[in-house]
Amino acid sequence: MARESVSKTFIVAIILAGLCSLMVSGAAIGLRSKQEANKIRDRKKNILMVAGLYDAKASVEEAFQQIEPRVVDLASGEYVGKDQFDPETFDQRAAAKDPKLSITIPAEKDLAGIGRREKYSLVYLVKKDDKLDQVILPVDGKGLWSTLYGFLAIDGDLNTVRGITFYEHAETPGLGGEIDNPTWKALWADKKIYDDQGSVQLHVVKGAADKNSPHQIDGLSGATLTANGVTNIVKYWLGDDGFKKMLERLKAGGA
Repeated sequence: MARESVSKTFIVAIILAGLCSLMVSGAAIGLRSKQEANKIRDRKKNILMVAGLYDAKASVEEAFQQIEPRVVDLASGEYVGKDQFDPETFDQRAAAKDPKLSITIPAEKDLAGIGRREKYSLVYLVKKDDKLDQVILPVDGKGLWSTLYGFLAIDGDLNTVRGITFYEHAETPGLGGEIDNPTWKALWADKKIYDDQGSVQLHVVKGAADKNSPHQIDGLSGATLTANGVTNIVKYWLGDDGFKKMLERLKAGGA
């Protein structure tokens, strides 16, 4: 075979492509467990941050010992036992895609635009002196360009916001991406979720919030649709089809 033949070029290219594919596949498999561990650590870090318990000098794993993860049945508001779902290994996102572990949300009720909702959800409890200090709830829903995944921390009175964070989204930097802005997130602290009748009133307004309103959050300039998405996420997950039954049970003295 000639040294510069077309056939030889193709053979060399195929061999190189095969070797590269094997190397990439091997690296992906080898790093999978490390990547998964990093995702879990990042989720725990975000939970600690929204709860105001994160310390950059402390180990995330050690700090997370302050938090008790539980799995709740959203239909009843009751916790389920570890014999059914272990909070340490329960995959909430996978459950939302599993027909056996999720439900289809009717269009008229799908405020968050998620289509399906898991029947069981993780929640995170923080206790002080054996009393409930705060609850951290996972929330998700559609923004403008992406699904927003975040956490909402609620005070032990089960009506006052401690904090909010969105740890995963693909909104436009400088516009909808401002949901990551610490200054904007700080506006949520001490706002009230429900009115006296138990209706969700917490929402993001267009423009500046009324300083006398306990339920309004300043809007995001140039990002009205993302802001509306955040409002809809809050209304859905704090409403009857979300965590409201669990919060009412806790407010009534449930463990």
